[in-house]
Amino acid sequence: MTTLKKGDKAPSFSGLDQDGKEHKLEDYKGKKLVVFFYPKANTPGCTAEACDLRDNFERFKANNYELLGVSADPQKAQAKFKEKYDFQFPLLADKDKSVINAFGVWGPKKFMGKEYDGIHRTTFVIDENGIIDEVIEKVKTKEHADQILK
Repeated sequence: MTTLKKGDKAPSFSGLDQDGKEHKLEDYKGKKLVVFFYPKANTPGCTAEACDLRDNFERFKANNYELLGVSADPQKAQAKFKEKYDFQFPLLADKDKSVINAFGVWGPKKFMGKEYDGIHRTTFVIDENGIIDEVIEKVKTKEHADQILK
């Protein structure tokens, strides 16, 4: 779905997390950043994915990674999701889809024979200089950390 690929400069973005704190690409200069886009907070697949990342958080930290989750959920839903599962990383509430569109992960989807527009579950691994190191489009929700840290 996304046209971004390994070697591309990551799109400059700015978004507010579950607490209203702003996050920008520039904030993560010098660190590796994992930006994972998920369709909806508190749904089975998204919960499995985020919990797998949470459970492997120390591995990410040990390798100089920061994590940032993004969905179009409102701030309140992101706050509840983060609190309920005790995530150590921020979740952007991208209601206006500015970050989602910058990364090109919004588009037509099919579910149970119905077509609709939504977020394509996609993860971007961005290096210390803001260059995309990897794009993961076939996310395995229960083993996503291993896909990233392989």
